[in-house]
This record gives sequence, C-alpha cells and structure tokens, in this order.
Amino acid sequence: MTRPERLIIFTRPPVPGQVKTRLIPALGPKGAAELHRHLAQGVLAWGLKLALLRPLGIEVRHDGGNPEEMRAWLGPGPFLRPQGPGDLGQRMERALGEALQEGASRVILVGTDLPGLTDQHLNRALEALNERDLVLGPATDGGYYLVGLTRPAPEIFSGISWGGPRVLAQTLAAAQTAGLEPALIPGLSDLDRPEDLAGLGHAPAPPALERVTGLITVIIPALNEEPNLGYVVESALRGQGVEVIVVDGGSQDRTYALARALGVKALMSFAGRARQMNLGAALARGEYLLFLHADTLLPSGWDGQLRDMLNQPGVVAGAFQFGLDAGGPAYRLLERLVAWRSRWLQLPYGDQAICLRASMFENLGGYAEIPIMEDFELVRRLAHRGRLALAPAAVRTSARRWRVRGLWRTTLINQAIVLGYGLGVPPARLHRWYGRSRPTRPGPPSPPGKN
Repeated sequence: MTRPERLIIFTRPPVPGQVKTRLIPALGPKGAAELHRHLAQGVLAWGLKLALLRPLGIEVRHDGGNPEEMRAWLGPGPFLRPQGPGDLGQRMERALGEALQEGASRVILVGTDLPGLTDQHLNRALEALNERDLVLGPATDGGYYLVGLTRPAPEIFSGISWGGPRVLAQTLAAAQTAGLEPALIPGLSDLDRPEDLAGLGHAPAPPALERVTGLITVIIPALNEEPNLGYVVESALRGQGVEVIVVDGGSQDRTYALARALGVKALMSFAGRARQMNLGAALARGEYLLFLHADTLLPSGWDGQLRDMLNQPGVVAGAFQFGLDAGGPAYRLLERLVAWRSRWLQLPYGDQAICLRASMFENLGGYAEIPIMEDFELVRRLAHRGRLALAPAAVRTSARRWRVRGLWRTTLINQAIVLGYGLGVPPARLHRWYGRSRPTRPGPPSPPGKN
C-alpha cells in the first residue's frame, strides 16, 4: 500500500475588486483579478506536474465562491473544499489536520501569491518531511508561503499576528515551545504590492498542457485493482498512439505502485470515480479521451475503431459493445439487451469504455462529481450535443459482480438505480442504497478475461 501525500492550495475566486486589492491602483480591478487567476492556475499547474511523480492528492480550499464557480475557473481536476470559518491560522490548522486525519502521510499547504513557486519547492518540502515533522517556506515579508506537517500541531497556529512582519518568527517560537524542529526550504517573495510587479517577468513559466493531435489518452480509475490492473493496462497499450493514466482512489493494495511499475502515468486521487476520471483528464495530452474501468479489457484494434467513430460527422462520443467474460445463454441475452439500449436509446454505460474528444469533455465541464451515475449523467449531456456511435467490437468486462450477486438480481438493482435517478432521487441516497445491496462477503476480484 502506498501512503498518499497531500497538497492543499489556499485561494479565492478571481472576483474583480475582491482580490489583489493592493494592486488595483496599478492594474485596476479587472487586471488585479486576472493576475490572481494567473498565479493560482500556475500553482495548480506546478502541483499537477509533481502529482505525476509522487502519490500526491491535490485539494483546493477556497475562501468565498461555490464549487460551480471554482470548477468553471480551475477545471474539474482538483478536489474542492471551502476553507470554512475562522482566522487564517484556524483555517490552515483545520485543513492540515483533516488531511492528516484522512490518512495523508505528509501534507503541505501553500497560497497563490507566488510567481516564483515551482514544483521543486513543493517537492523539497515533501522530502523535508521525511526527516522533520514541520516544514516552512519563508517569505521575504516576514511570513511564510508554505507550511507542512506529518502530525497535527495546533500550537503553531495560535497567537500569531497574521498579516504582520513577525509571522515566521512567532511560528518558529511556537514550534520550539511545542518541541518541533522545523525544516526551512528556500524563501520566496509574495506578489502583493505594485513594486513587486517588476519581478513578475523573471518568474518561471508554469507548465502548460499541450494536446497531441491523434493521441489517445486512456484514463483508468482504480481502487484495489491490483489483480486486474496489469491485464487492463496491457490491453490498452496494444493500441497505437496511446498514453495511459491510472488514477488510484486510495487503494489499500499495491494498485498505485503497480501502475508505476508498469511504466504508465499514475496519479493519486480522492475516492470517487468521477473525481478520479476528472483528474486524469486534467493531465491528459491526448486529442481523444477513453475512460476505461479497471476490470474491463479493450479488444484488438480498439484504437482504430475509436478514431473511426469519433471522426464520423455528427458524432460527439462513442463506446464499445458490452461483453462479459462468462459463458452461458443468460449472459449472452444480457449483452444483447445492452446492445439494444446503447444503440436505440443512445445510452451506453461506463463499463463500455466511453470515449470522446478532449475538447468536448472540457466544454462539458467533465464528469459531475456525484457518487454514482456519473457515466449516465455525462452520456445524457452528450446526447444533447450530437450522436453517440458504437464500435463493432466489444470490451470484455469481468463478470465478478454478476456472479456474486446473481445475474438478474444485479441487473434489476442496476435498473432500479437508473429509475431512481430518473425520478430525481439524490445520487448520495442512491449510492447508499447501492452499497446496502452489496453482499457482505463479495469474494476476491477476478482478473477480467481470465476466468
């Protein structure tokens, strides 16, 4: 099991007149807000770059705004949470403490007023936490731009004159009283005043994601799929012009380590298939995206079929035929019913490897972050944009769920969830119902296509 790390980014929505107010005399309200937007997106870009190298979950804590506004600004990739009430110290203590409580081994927190920040600063801070319980990044104004912990330390956030020139000194004194020996990483300058703007042109440019024409990015959300993952990745890598991104949702097995060992890109995410797929898409370089469940094998020649589908006039997305790796007439009947639903109702599900252009996915705002039915919801939105095509070949999904629960019982449960969603039952409630319908002893997963 790989213990996750956490990067927390503190920011605010870029509302003119409410951010970078000390820069308004020089830039105007809109210019100051645009600079704030640029700086925050830069910090996030550096964090995403580092997340390709370390088991780093990224969380954006926002002060003001709502998730919809923040997602429209930052995209669907990062996990969003409000900072909550309290002064700066209380909000930082709460954010760091919750991350540690949720299982993160090392947590660092940064702001977004940092044109000089790069992934090297973030990496150095995380490495320092291998030796120390506290790391600080000094700021030239007497404060600090980064704080990181391996265990809760409420003492360093109490009695601090936030916003003043002695924040770092007071924090170091509080750390000494608490018995903490901090590590210090190289200092940086905040960008708060008009005179700070002179150094902006010398700041390193944040990494920019460049789409590669013709490239297919296969995004595999996974949770405790160590027995399956090698087979699934192998089926994806049989395609030409392909990159593979495995997004681990907090596995208790070696899923993340195995993905790294297989030589594909591996990311650590918060649990939830929609969140995992959105994060993978945020780092995808492909012109085309394919979302592949971690118990599903792609057929031979899948890459050519995908490109053929998505290059047809009027087609906005595609999927493959549905297949189960189990024998018997009942399973074949289920496959035919799914084929009818997919073709005539234009409703393929996520276990059919939904694919679309990256530009369309971004235009739609990604998957809705709901705990269940995220594939159904995305497909319904796509159907309003154009036609969904079906490939001639079938994916091969492990029949483990149908075997454990029973074929027709599983099918009825799935259709009841779809009906409930259509009637407006909240997805969180549907997810609880679905969870209660699971067997208490589901048995070990079986590799897809190997039963």
